[in-house]
Amino acid sequence: MSSYKVNEIFETIQGEGQYTGTASVFVRLQGCPVGCSWCDTKQTWEQLPEDKRSLEQIINKRKDDPTWCELTSLEIVALFKQQGYQAKHVVITGGEPCMFDLNSLCLELHQNGYSTQIETSGTFEIKAPKETWVTVSPKINMKGGYDVLASCMGRANEVKHPIARQTHVDELEQLIASAPISEDALIYLQPISQKTSATKLAIDTCKAKNWRLSVQVHKYLGIS
Repeated sequence: MSSYKVNEIFETIQGEGQYTGTASVFVRLQGCPVGCSWCDTKQTWEQLPEDKRSLEQIINKRKDDPTWCELTSLEIVALFKQQGYQAKHVVITGGEPCMFDLNSLCLELHQNGYSTQIETSGTFEIKAPKETWVTVSPKINMKGGYDVLASCMGRANEVKHPIARQTHVDELEQLIASAPISEDALIYLQPISQKTSATKLAIDTCKAKNWRLSVQVHKYLGIS
C-alpha cells in the first residue's frame, strides 16, 4: 500500500475554483521542486528526514512549518473519523501532490463516501482515478525548470491560473494552444495577492473570454 508524506490535514471550506464554498478536508502533502516565486506554502518544498514527526505532532501543529509524517491511505481515512470531520469532499494539495501515486488514497476515500479533488501544477503525471476532480494550476517558466505536461492539461476538469500581468494571460493562451484542454474543462483566473490591478485584469479577461474568476474566498474570510 502506498504511503504519503503529510504536512498537515485540516477541515475548512474550499476557497477556490468550482468547489468554492464546499466544506472540505485538506490533505497537504510534502515536497515540491517547481519553485513558484509567489508560493504561500514554501514550507512544503523539502522532504528532509530530520523534519519527520509523529502523527500526533502533525495534527497538533499550530503554525506553518516543514515537518511531516508518513501515513497510508487507511491511516488517513481513519484519522478523518478520529477527528470527527464532517466534510465529505477531500482536497489533496501540497506541495506538489502528483509527485505521489494518488490512486490508493483516492480509491480508499471514494470507498468511504468521500469525493476527491487534486490541486496540481501540471508538471508531474497525474495518477488518480477518473472520478477525481483535477484542478491544474499550470506553473509556466518557474525556476525549477519543469514543463507543464500536455497529459495533465488534457486531464484537467478545471484550469486555475494565477495572474498579475497580461503576460500571464498570454502564457496561458499559448499553453492551451499547444496542450489542449477538454471541451468541458473550466478556466479560472486568480489574481495574485488580490492586488487591484491583477483583479481588474482578471475580471476584464474573464468577461472578454467567457472564463471564470477565482478570488480565494478563504483569504477574504481570514481562514485557512
